Amino acid sequence: MGVEIKGTRVSEADFEDMRSFVHDYLAASVESEDDGGRMRWYPWHSAEYRFNHILNVADIAARIAREEGADRDVVRVAALFHDVAKLEVDQDVHAEEGARIAREYLETRGEYPDSFVAEVAQAVEAHSYQGDLENVSLETQCLIEADLLDKVGANGTALMLLRMGYEARTHMDAAKMVDRVLERSRDHVDRIRSETGESIAHQRIKRVRWFREWLEAEVAEMDREGVTDR
Repeated sequence: MGVEIKGTRVSEADFEDMRSFVHDYLAASVESEDDGGRMRWYPWHSAEYRFNHILNVADIAARIAREEGADRDVVRVAALFHDVAKLEVDQDVHAEEGARIAREYLETRGEYPDSFVAEVAQAVEAHSYQGDLENVSLETQCLIEADLLDKVGANGTALMLLRMGYEARTHMDAAKMVDRVLERSRDHVDRIRSETGESIAHQRIKRVRWFREWLEAEVAEMDREGVTDR
């Protein structure tokens, strides 16, 4: 194991190697299934979407960590591994399995201190925690908030609109589908504790509201049933 020192840095080259590992692991998880991947008929259960989500979370988490004073290395690496097992195991155990994979990778592919490996694994394992974020480490909080925030804003809206086709809906239902994003966004924001996370969330929600207003103004005869308070 590595020597226990403070200020451990993960080089950009090391980070890129981790990115490649996670990408390939997700792809292999799908290829190993005879049916083409668990729930592949929803694009957000594909390896391509899952990897994109992981990169989004890593970027958001790094920003929150930087602004809130968390260990950016721990947060970035944990973000990369947080959903690495998402496509090969059940949802209720993917966090634990992801932590195992992260721990094994870090222990065998670098001279990382035990404390660093433990913090990364702990954050990955706890990223599905549903309780108050004041009860987790700052690094885990950054990861959870980033995971929530990727579902808020343009990305969440695009996925919800894409879902319309799978539910045999037409564009006339677009306003209602965007309202679902706003409802979910408010639930997510209620969990966020950092000032940085709140700022990102409110900016993203504002953009979704603008899009919702454009839809209502420009799509004639749009079905508005079920529209939420805005």
